[in-house]
Amino acid sequence: MKMSQAIKPISYMKAHAAEIVREVATTHQAIVITQNGEAKAVLQSLSDYEDIQESLALLKIIALGKASVAHGKTKPFRKAFRDIRKQARSNQQEP
Repeated sequence: MKMSQAIKPISYMKAHAAEIVREVATTHQAIVITQNGEAKAVLQSLSDYEDIQESLALLKIIALGKASVAHGKTKPFRKAFRDIRKQARSNQQEP
């Protein structure tokens, strides 16, 4: 579906809610909802929403990692693994 066909007024959404939800779920094409001629909301399938949220979380992790590198908050991997092993051992010894 072309994006121009994926723009629907809120009145259409109200009248065809079940059909629109079914279409979004099967085609994975988001629909832009307008109110008074202005785009106000986007309707998308839950699985697409979850995928986007997961992608955003991964991008945030990458950005945090890049910021850490830029601020010199790094250590050689051998030391990092040694620290992880040490912490894992101390966690195993706790009751």
